[in-house]
Amino acid sequence: MLFRSTRGQDCHKTFEEILLAGLASDGGLFIPEKWPQVDLKAIKKCKSFVEIAHHIVPLFTDSSYTQEEVKEIVESTWHDFKSKNLIEIHNFDNNVFVAELFHGPTAAFKDFGLQLCAAFFNTALKKKKKTAIVLGATSGDTGSAAIDACKHYDSIKTFILLPKGNMTEIQRRQMTTVDQSNVCVIDIDGTFDDCQDIVKYAFQSKQFLRPNQELLAVNSINWVRIIGQICYYFFIAMKINQFSKPLNFSIPTGNFGNVFACYSAYKMGLPINKILISVNKNDILHKFFDKNDYSKTSVHETLSPSMDITVASNFERLIFDFFLNSNPIKCKELFDNFPNSSISFSHNAWQNAKQLFHSVSISDDRTISIISKIYKDFDYLVDPHTAVGMAATSLFTDVNLGTTVVLATAHPGKFPDTMKLSGISNIPTHHKLSGLLEKKEKSVSLEANKDKVLRFIADNNL
Repeated sequence: MLFRSTRGQDCHKTFEEILLAGLASDGGLFIPEKWPQVDLKAIKKCKSFVEIAHHIVPLFTDSSYTQEEVKEIVESTWHDFKSKNLIEIHNFDNNVFVAELFHGPTAAFKDFGLQLCAAFFNTALKKKKKTAIVLGATSGDTGSAAIDACKHYDSIKTFILLPKGNMTEIQRRQMTTVDQSNVCVIDIDGTFDDCQDIVKYAFQSKQFLRPNQELLAVNSINWVRIIGQICYYFFIAMKINQFSKPLNFSIPTGNFGNVFACYSAYKMGLPINKILISVNKNDILHKFFDKNDYSKTSVHETLSPSMDITVASNFERLIFDFFLNSNPIKCKELFDNFPNSSISFSHNAWQNAKQLFHSVSISDDRTISIISKIYKDFDYLVDPHTAVGMAATSLFTDVNLGTTVVLATAHPGKFPDTMKLSGISNIPTHHKLSGLLEKKEKSVSLEANKDKVLRFIADNNL
């Protein structure tokens, strides 16, 4: 299995090359040169998430690692999960399920992809006798998952950029209370998009790196994160109906990585009826699927902060693979002009997407009402991101698409203020969140200036 960039310059890249590169040299995103197919009969025999990962992960890694090496890595990857199954599945009725992806150490789904990234990072760095900087931007959960996954490795120093104020106190403290010399949290006076722009600039510059040092990406631009997420779609479907009929997946999303992982699973043979793209007031994705208009607007702060994004980076992968039939020249042309020029497609191509994709966008008021109704009707508490995903199900629409699985992407205990707004005071605790509010915070504040941030990283790259 080799990989290529969505914009054409980088091609025939090995797994280890794209693991360490993150973003392609032409600014594009890496994607497999062909889609591997999963043996569903073999998956049916699996009894755990890790067993399924043993089948799926090696499909992408054989250009750099043997199956035995990958098996050893996968066996030790996912740690500090409260549930022995890693994922718990809750059934509301015959048509709606919730897959709880928040039982890991940072109480969010991103533990799956980032723990896999960190495990492969460590293996590659040891083999090459190198050190690395992990650099990422976060609007909620990516940063804490990256820090937790990488903090145990002395060869990796992690710098995480977060927009000021645009997350809950618990989300912020998951990062700012980590007191380790190889972790640095930077408060940026700007939006998530400002943070993301700085990260992309850093990957083009790399001027702050020491000799024999790599710069590693942990945002979902890194394909290895997508691999970790592909695994749980197969696990969920196997647990619910043994692949006997196609499922719908309702996915609360911002940067589109989790949706593209679902699409990847579909391309690899997972029976899927509809992929439901659920967003908050930041509705760039909904505007595209509803009106054929992909155009950047201002970011809005909402009760579901991990989705407060105006440009969905991973959407480029879908445009390349689905809408452009893997045409890198056309993809480069579109994104060279974006966001100054919006992106749209022919009416037929856009309508064709409706056979697989459906989208919804809901307000904060609607989010609160869904949280309240789910709690009242089912004695079950969802966080605001999962509530956005719930909006696409038959519980809240007149349209019954069949069995729908909502991805519960974060633990409700991370959002106590939203729970109170929903009239809920009895908030469950997560095994890794207790005591955060009493811990001392440690971070630095910088303006959203690319050169100043890179200079700071260089000065602290010790």
